[in-house]
Amino acid sequence: MKKIEIEQLDKNLISMIHNDWAVLTVPDEGKVNGMTVNWVQMGWLWNKAVVTVYVRPQRHTYPLIEQNECFSLAFFDDDQRDKLAYLGKASGKDADKLAHVGYTTTVLDGAPCIDQARLVLVLKKLAAMELTGSQFVDKTVEAASYPHQDYHKAYTCEIVAAYQKEA
Repeated sequence: MKKIEIEQLDKNLISMIHNDWAVLTVPDEGKVNGMTVNWVQMGWLWNKAVVTVYVRPQRHTYPLIEQNECFSLAFFDDDQRDKLAYLGKASGKDADKLAHVGYTTTVLDGAPCIDQARLVLVLKKLAAMELTGSQFVDKTVEAASYPHQDYHKAYTCEIVAAYQKEA
C-alpha cells in the first residue's frame, strides 16, 4: 500500500461510505477484529481531518474500541461484497472473521490494516459520545433507527494516515 494525503482521494466520500461499505479494524487479543460499518461521517473538525464511526454497545467490537486508541477503516472493491457481508453478520467472539474470509493484516502507523483493502484510513480517537433519545430533534429518525432504544456510541477520530492500494 502507498501512503497518500487524504486530499488525494479520487472518489466521492458519500459514495465510499454508502455504496462501498467499510470495515472497522481493531486489535483483539492477539488477532484483529473487523466489523462492517455503514454509519460513518467524514469531514473537517477541530482543525483536523476526521471520521466519526458509530458502534452499538452490544457489538463485540465495542469493548475493543473502548480499549484501543488507534484502529483503521478499510474500503474495498465491489467484488468483496460477500466477504464484507460476513464481517457484518458474524461475531468476533465466535471466530477469527478476517482469517475466515482470507484477509491478512499489517500494522501501519500503530493500527491493524487489511492488506486486501483499496483504501485504508488509520484513525486515532479524539472523542466519544453516547447517543440518547433526548438528543433527537426529529423523532422520526429515532423511531426508524432505534425502535429498541439500542443507541450507538459515536467515536470521532483523527485521520492520521491514509493508504491506497498500488495499481
